Amino acid sequence: MSSPGVERSLRRPEHFRMALGATVSLKYHTPDGPRRVHGVLAEAGDGACTLDVDGEKQTIEYHDVTAAHTVFEWGPAPRKGGAKRAGAAGSGRPKEKGAVMKNTEMMEALTALAVDKGISEEIMLEALANALVTAYKRLPAAAEEALVEIDIETGEIKVIAQELDEDGDVVREWDDTPKDFGRIAAQTAKQVILQRIREAEREMKYEEYAGREGDIVTGIIQQTDQRYTLLDLGRVEALLPQAEQVQNERYEHGSRLKAYIVEVRKTAKGPQIVVSRTHPGLVRRLFELEVPELLDGVVELKAVAREPGHRTKIAVASNDSNVDPVGACVGARGMRVRQVVNEVRGEKVDIVPYSDDPADFVMKALAPARVREVRIHEDTGAAEVIVPDFQLSLAIGKEGQNARLAAQLTGWQVTIKSESELAAEEEGSLYAEGEWIKTPEGELVFQPAGGGATISAVDAGYAPVADDEGGTATGDVALGESGVTDAVTGEPGGDDATLASAEEAAVHIEEGAADVAADEIASAEDLSDQPGEVAAEMEAEIEEAGGPQ
Repeated sequence: MSSPGVERSLRRPEHFRMALGATVSLKYHTPDGPRRVHGVLAEAGDGACTLDVDGEKQTIEYHDVTAAHTVFEWGPAPRKGGAKRAGAAGSGRPKEKGAVMKNTEMMEALTALAVDKGISEEIMLEALANALVTAYKRLPAAAEEALVEIDIETGEIKVIAQELDEDGDVVREWDDTPKDFGRIAAQTAKQVILQRIREAEREMKYEEYAGREGDIVTGIIQQTDQRYTLLDLGRVEALLPQAEQVQNERYEHGSRLKAYIVEVRKTAKGPQIVVSRTHPGLVRRLFELEVPELLDGVVELKAVAREPGHRTKIAVASNDSNVDPVGACVGARGMRVRQVVNEVRGEKVDIVPYSDDPADFVMKALAPARVREVRIHEDTGAAEVIVPDFQLSLAIGKEGQNARLAAQLTGWQVTIKSESELAAEEEGSLYAEGEWIKTPEGELVFQPAGGGATISAVDAGYAPVADDEGGTATGDVALGESGVTDAVTGEPGGDDATLASAEEAAVHIEEGAADVAADEIASAEDLSDQPGEVAAEMEAEIEEAGGPQ
């Protein structure tokens, strides 16, 4: 194997094109005098090249360039455009006799090291050859152009100096291996091989986990503090940030933990793997580990909704009519789902069957609550759910948890109402904001606060009350002194008889409400079972709630 080194002169456009992506150093003419620039070769055309210098593009024409060469930098792979060619003694080119360094033991050790570390022997040899060229060019009498040849079988190392013409073609080559090059080679080989091993190991670790985002891994907890937790995955460590930790979980040193890979970052110190315990994908992967039907495609996990540490809902469907998707995930005597629950530290897991019908899917997603009816409003993306009165709290869940998870699982905005609330809305018995006014014809009507048509007292559901002159009036909660506003003047008004009738109706309604309140208190408590003093006190409360009769 031979190498011209990484610091190679660039004289022609094809030389620049071979070095694309490499770091180069250019010396060129400007109106202000000669200048030197150092950057990454981004483009190489027929008449000019473009360098990326600290993020800025700089184009330089070839006829202005007086000197150019690539710059030696360490990297995980051979630099782009670096030339290499096989060569050995006796290849037919004219040479002058020089020193020959044989390193059979070094090659054997290099081969064993490559096998042990899992790194290609050719990669390490090429890195060694490049490093030896750089070491040779630092010698006082070194030629401007040279390459190093390494015999793969014997470890023989030679330095071949070159003389190039103006077009960059080789016109003469000779053996220019220094007499003390064995000592230089030994020191360089040690440094290069160790560094190359570290770089190759980092690259292999990164490639091992680079495509595993969304996968699940098992690690041993190594370190825990307020900012993060470290998991030992074997060859690498995973980072579990505080934001990806479940609030009520405690991570004990030395215990095993499963986590979900959310990101793999490539850093100078090797790959950094970020994992999560809160991601919904963790539950999905845990079920795939426990339920073979999911991996076989017989059962499909359609959606996952999760509130970490509290509750998870999953929707499953079967592609085989003979397989129950829920039963497959639960397992015999609940063994499969129990394994998942244990891994998420006791978090509750609800498994519901998936349905293509949105109303049916929303109804099943609200389990364990029983739903009477679901009304889908596709224009607003809302689902109106009607449940029996005694199922309302169960459907909503603790702090709205069941309703939130159902909305996440189905993708619909879920609104839950009881049967009594629905009946009240349909009957129009819910109170509206507004005021009672008197029309020019003397009729009492209700004017909604938001505007719109007025509503008569009879249509509003208030029974007419006979006045002193044989007419009728309707009462509501008193507004001001009379509760009636003149529609013409906008001031409280009305004749005495009409106002008196309205007040009488209002009193009648208030007395009815007081009777209801007294009945509720009396029915809620059985006075006969209470001690004398307590019963007397409760009777006083009932009389106070009932008001004067």
